[in-house]
Amino acid sequence: MNHYKIGYTTGVFDLFHVGHLNILKRAKENCDYLIVGVSTDDLVKEYKNKLPIIPHNERIEIVAGIKYVDQVVAQTSHNKFSAWENFRFNTMFHGDDWKGSPLFNELEEKFKLVGVDIVYFPYTKGISTTAVKEKIKI
Repeated sequence: MNHYKIGYTTGVFDLFHVGHLNILKRAKENCDYLIVGVSTDDLVKEYKNKLPIIPHNERIEIVAGIKYVDQVVAQTSHNKFSAWENFRFNTMFHGDDWKGSPLFNELEEKFKLVGVDIVYFPYTKGISTTAVKEKIKI
């Protein structure tokens, strides 16, 4: 795998768990500077029809406290190309569940034109925010 100067990844990071830590760690292993977009409450409400358990400002603080993260930004839109226009990263790290989807195939083509790679990581098996919520019956 290539080593990149500036990497970018995003997430809700609600009920922070080891799966979140794994993606941040793997991303940082592959870049010198890691920017992490944390989805705003409004954005999460827009596409999941529910609010996160942990408020946005607290999720920002949690992610900022992780040693693998160099910069945290508010993710206010799902437009990843717009994020690139703002932050000029060399690669975007994302979960492999979107690989091959029409949306990400199109994004890969757009990114290719500006020299940006998308690196897909597998999700940590057996853990998700949904699974955590089930365990505590939220």
